[in-house]
Amino acid sequence: MAVLALSVSFTSCNQNILDEEPLDFLTPENAYVDEAGAEEGINAIYGRVAFHYFSYSDFGVMMWATMGSDEGYTGEDPSFTVYLNSYKLMTPTSRWVVDTWNAGFEIINMANVLIDRIEKADSSLFKNGAEGKNEYIAEARFFRAWSYRYLVSTYGAVPLLTQPVQEAKVDFRRDSVDKIYGQMVEDYQFAATHLPKPGQEAAPGRLTQGPAWHYLGETYLEMHKPDLAVQALSHVVDDYNYHLMTNRFGTKLGHDIFGDGDAYYDLFTNGNQNLQENTEAMWVIQVEPFIEGGGMLSTAYIFGPRYFDIGPTPDNQKAILGGMYNGAYTGYSDTLSRGTAECRGTNYIYYDIWGNAKGDTRHENYNMLKHVYCDNPASKYYKKPMDEWIHDYGPSRPNMLDTTKIIWPAIHTKFLDPFNYPTLPSLGGAGRTFKDWYALRFASTLLLRAEAYVDMNRPDLAAADINKVRARAHAAPVNPGDVTIDYILDERARELYGEEWRLVTLRRTGKFYERVKKYNDNPLFPGAEVQPFNMLWPIPQQEIDLNSGADFPQNPGY
Repeated sequence: MAVLALSVSFTSCNQNILDEEPLDFLTPENAYVDEAGAEEGINAIYGRVAFHYFSYSDFGVMMWATMGSDEGYTGEDPSFTVYLNSYKLMTPTSRWVVDTWNAGFEIINMANVLIDRIEKADSSLFKNGAEGKNEYIAEARFFRAWSYRYLVSTYGAVPLLTQPVQEAKVDFRRDSVDKIYGQMVEDYQFAATHLPKPGQEAAPGRLTQGPAWHYLGETYLEMHKPDLAVQALSHVVDDYNYHLMTNRFGTKLGHDIFGDGDAYYDLFTNGNQNLQENTEAMWVIQVEPFIEGGGMLSTAYIFGPRYFDIGPTPDNQKAILGGMYNGAYTGYSDTLSRGTAECRGTNYIYYDIWGNAKGDTRHENYNMLKHVYCDNPASKYYKKPMDEWIHDYGPSRPNMLDTTKIIWPAIHTKFLDPFNYPTLPSLGGAGRTFKDWYALRFASTLLLRAEAYVDMNRPDLAAADINKVRARAHAAPVNPGDVTIDYILDERARELYGEEWRLVTLRRTGKFYERVKKYNDNPLFPGAEVQPFNMLWPIPQQEIDLNSGADFPQNPGY
């Protein structure tokens, strides 16, 4: 299997080399033998996770958080065939099918190599002895289970690897989903035991026990064991100092962009993700733009509308002047940066779930900007929202791209970084962001436990957890009799849009086909042309072709 044999840089495919004693170059045999080596190895895994997390075509949040689900499609060009606009266009050779598989197994093999070497290392070489050694193993085992979380959700039965792949192998077999879940349970349990408690991690962004308990609970839900899920998730709720942020906090108080903000707004303000007072952050992917070897999140623009493509106003004036740079208008707003509309939310996201949301601060203008305004004083449309005067163009407007690409609400505080674009000012920052990104927040744990309570037929307890989240948003509480899986999915959309991997959630709850077909309103591919078998993606054809020594069947329908 090509990816498993070839993709990981610190293994070798030549057994003769492996038998030699390396003296003047680094290999797993001489690099991961003490704490310094273990630290280098685990940092490499964190780096790869961050790389894939922010990618276009891997399993990261920058694309697959919303695409192909009930939450989003490509607004820039709804006919675009590269992304998940239409499931009919998905094949075993599609780029994202191959890249997602490769990314998951790359991290798994990196974790396996590190686990193998650290387990063989002398505990006395670690500052905290055996427990210090186990902490590194726990981080690697967490990432192994976390990668399998997405792979098994996406492809179903896949090879279960718990040892490094060090040479070419052509007889992999697809292990059962139950077997993989069993290994994930063991890995998360080990991580929950040996990772540090929250607040005791070595650096911001390093894993702690809380995320391990959370994903253990999620795995139990996948296994249809809601009672065990509640037990695991209750560790997160009861054993640590996690709380929803309900009061204003952080680095930018008094500098709200669109009027008064709230605690939800502050959660996504640059500089607030790693603050000690932020008791809601459980796992934060670090961006680190201002250190050597660091970087920035260059793909945040995909969640913003291409408002600047509107062209002249109906009275033939420039509609968007934008900010000023070097004595000239840039054409890009400093509040919206330069969106590309590659991840347009569905109408379900912008409108449907807010139908009875009076008072819900997540829908207030400071969290979701409803309109983009003409900012040119020379036009009679100055300070008027685009969606109100688009019809004045005449019979040629509005067209499809007006509403899929140019004009739709911007959930700006979560994805964008208003007035904080220190690079490329002539492009309004070009859609970059320098703030860290939540991989997991405590709100997600509460909503996941609510899901487990529904599965246990305890809507009263589910409502109690949901209402903690709704109370922070000043939204009306839900009655236990109204709590269903669909209601929880709606609440997750209101709270976690763009953060959770929505396809994983829809598959886990058994709602994938129903909700994609109902809510994915791509005007060219209604319902994303989804079929029930699309819940699982195809196995990459290259893996089947190269696995000549054993049967490796394709998923049904492909």
